[in-house]
Amino acid sequence: MDADIPYLLLTPGPLTTTKSVREAMGVDYSTWDVDYNQRVVEIRERLVRLATNKPGFTSVLMQGSGTFAVEATIGSVIPTDGKLLVISNGAYGSRIAQITRCLKIPLVELSYSETESPDLDQIRATLADDTAITHVAMVHCETTTGMLNPAAEVGQIVAEAGKDYILDAMSSFGGIPLLMEDFHVDYLISSANKCIQGVPGFGFVIANQKKLEQTAGYARSLSLDLFDQWNEMEHKGGKWRYTSPTHVVCAFLQALKELEAEGGVAQRHARYCENQSTLVAAMQQAGLRTLLPRELQSPIITSFYYPDSPLFSFNQFYDELKHCRYVIYPGKISQAETFRIGNIGNVFPADMQQLVEQIEQVLDAMAISSGKTK
Repeated sequence: MDADIPYLLLTPGPLTTTKSVREAMGVDYSTWDVDYNQRVVEIRERLVRLATNKPGFTSVLMQGSGTFAVEATIGSVIPTDGKLLVISNGAYGSRIAQITRCLKIPLVELSYSETESPDLDQIRATLADDTAITHVAMVHCETTTGMLNPAAEVGQIVAEAGKDYILDAMSSFGGIPLLMEDFHVDYLISSANKCIQGVPGFGFVIANQKKLEQTAGYARSLSLDLFDQWNEMEHKGGKWRYTSPTHVVCAFLQALKELEAEGGVAQRHARYCENQSTLVAAMQQAGLRTLLPRELQSPIITSFYYPDSPLFSFNQFYDELKHCRYVIYPGKISQAETFRIGNIGNVFPADMQQLVEQIEQVLDAMAISSGKTK
């Protein structure tokens, strides 16, 4: 473990970053500075190259967390006579639906349980039956559980129906191979502090440029107007409309360079997969069970059932692991008592193995201390 950090963040983001990414924030830039804005131009170009091998795509950065970028997209690309189909099987799909309702955009929501993959036949039938639907939105990796949704299959259905496809790839982009043209994605949304391994402060959208250009005037917000933000960056050399997170931008560019040095998305995906498989094998050996079956599981974050013991306290478990320099995540599903462990960031299989060794020690100690106090 890096001696310069107090603990490993084993979450779906923010996550553990490299020392060099953190050091990239050590310079203060003016938002009008030509050198700084050139960094924005380079970031936008790099993002497009990561997302597609085809021409006709562009990118735009948006201040705030990933949810800000999701709301900017939902509120900016759907016309006043449009209608959104949201496919939801977790908290983040539900959040898209909540945003849509707040913006008073007509909505159809297909909801599934948190451990259930979306029904492709139902999606196809819904699009056939409701011709008023103009856009479809879904989360790629639903970190409520760690489920990887069938984004490519849904994209094919959406394309066949002639609708626009919005993919929340917040926790997957940069860590799972994905080409927008193969998935038929028109708008892909992600964030600086996820698989590209930057720090929090902005989200971004990679878009079909022709379709984005057609959305001028659609936005239901001033500051979250995706077209206006893109138009400013596109025609003013990387300038943001309002004050940008300069330090975060510098860290993100360094993170993009480190992703390339690692071997790109394919190699990072391979590391994340090895992290996850190492974690699961060790946890199962320790007697802890995963929530999802392997075929639904992403390499991003893994949910585990609580140990089958009345002596287990998650808060105590969390505090003891943090004392050992590991920070995990509470569970988020309504159907079972779970906790989650992220597999992404600047972490490696050896970290996963050492984590499980600590987990076993902590659980043993909890059982002993609890037994003594009974």
